[in-house]
Amino acid sequence: MFNDNGSFLLALFEFFLLFAWFMCLFWVLGDIFRSKDLGGGGKTLWIIFVIAIPWLGVLAYVIARGKGMQERQLEQAKELQQAQSAYIQSVAGSTSATDQIASAKSLLDQGTISQAEFDQIKSKALAS
Repeated sequence: MFNDNGSFLLALFEFFLLFAWFMCLFWVLGDIFRSKDLGGGGKTLWIIFVIAIPWLGVLAYVIARGKGMQERQLEQAKELQQAQSAYIQSVAGSTSATDQIASAKSLLDQGTISQAEFDQIKSKALAS
């Protein structure tokens, strides 16, 4: 298979180029599908160009639309963070100061906590 060290290094380099192309391909395809300013036809043409002429297609895409790639990626990250925050808020429930004080008051009435603990919870709730 490998006659000498040169053929092994060449095969290793070819594998590296193939791996690098797949990484760039997935990165570019993700950006194509993430892009809101491209219509369906534009996305189709870019995908065909990137797959049909691999290295030239990826390089042309990065040159033509590379500036907006980071912006689209940051926008998606912000949307995901907002969705995660909204989900956490919905699962955690309301944590307003009045809710905390009401919860502590019910615990005080049940005898679970003492008056000193209630006062401490109330001061923390009002401080935040």
